[in-house]
Amino acid sequence: MKAFLFKRVQTAENNPLECIEMPVPVPAPNEVLVKVNVCGICHTDLHIVEGDIHPPGLPIIPGHQIVGTVEECGVNAKRFRKGDRVGIAWLRFTCGKCRFCLSGKENLCSNALFTGYHRHGGFAEYTTVHEDFAYSIPRDFPDIEAAPLLCAGIIGYRALRLSEIKDGQKLGFYGFGASAHIAIQIAIYRGCEVYVFTRGSRHQDLAKELGATWAGKPGDPPPCKLDSAIIFAPAGELVPLALKNLEKGGIVALAGIHMSEIPAMNYTDCLFDERTLRSVTASTRRDGEELLQIAPLIPIKTEVQCFRFEEANRALQLLKAGRINGAAVLKIK
Repeated sequence: MKAFLFKRVQTAENNPLECIEMPVPVPAPNEVLVKVNVCGICHTDLHIVEGDIHPPGLPIIPGHQIVGTVEECGVNAKRFRKGDRVGIAWLRFTCGKCRFCLSGKENLCSNALFTGYHRHGGFAEYTTVHEDFAYSIPRDFPDIEAAPLLCAGIIGYRALRLSEIKDGQKLGFYGFGASAHIAIQIAIYRGCEVYVFTRGSRHQDLAKELGATWAGKPGDPPPCKLDSAIIFAPAGELVPLALKNLEKGGIVALAGIHMSEIPAMNYTDCLFDERTLRSVTASTRRDGEELLQIAPLIPIKTEVQCFRFEEANRALQLLKAGRINGAAVLKIK
C-alpha cells in the first residue's frame, strides 16, 4: 500500500512526509482492517512533524480523522461487517480498568494509545483499529464532510462541554479553524451568542457567515462580557485576554493539545471573581458518539478544502500558514 511516513522532526516547509510502499497491515484479534477513503489533516499532525509534541517512536504514519470501509475483520471482531463505513479518531485504545476509565474519563487513561501517534494513522491506503474504537458514520455525511467531525468536531464538542456554557449564554472563541467552525454550529443550535476573535479576515468572514454575533481580532474588546470562552489557537498569549473578557464565574477552556508559553497574569484582572482556566485533554468515545448523533439534527455543515493524496506536505504547509478556511481533508483513493 502507499503511505506517507514521518521519519524525523523537521519544519513543514521541508516536506517532512515521505511517500513509500508498505505492506497492508493485518488486523489483530478484535481489530478491523479499514480501507481509507479520506483522512482529515489536523494541527496535531503539524505539531507532531515539527516536534512540538513527540511521538514515543518513529517512523509513524500520521492522520487521525479517518473515514473508510471495513475490508477485513480480525478474529473475534463482530461489531462490523465487510463494507461497513466507519470512522477512526484520535483515541485508539484505553485499558478499560483504571480509575479514569471506570469513571467515564477514559481520555485521562495513562495507558491510552492514540492514532497517528502511538500507532499508524490514516495518511495511507489501509489502517487497522480495535472494533470498539471505530465509529459508525451517519448516512447524511459523505466521507469528505464526515472526516473533520472525527477530531475537530469531537474536540470542539468536548471543549463546549468543559466550558460549561449554558443554552442562550455568551461564548467566546479564540481562533477559528477546523474545530471552531464546527463548534460554532453546535453553540448557535443551542441558542448561544458567539463572539469570535481571530486574526484573519477570511476567518472572521466565515465566522459571521456561520452565525457569529461579533467577530474581531484577538486584542479587540468584545461588546460585552462573556460567560465562557474556548481557546482553539495554540497561543498562550491569548489566555490572559480571554480571562479578562470573562464575566464573574466564567470558564476558559483550552482546546489544543499544544500551547505556547502562557505569560504572567495579574490575579485580580484574570482569575479573581471565581474565574476558571482548564485544559481539554483528548476526548472520550462518549464525546464522539454524542457528536455523531446530533450532527445530522443541526445539521452540521463542514467547510472543507480537499487535497490529493500526493499533496499531503502542501496541505501541512497551508495549514501552518493559516490558509485553510475550515478543515483540510486528504483524499486517499
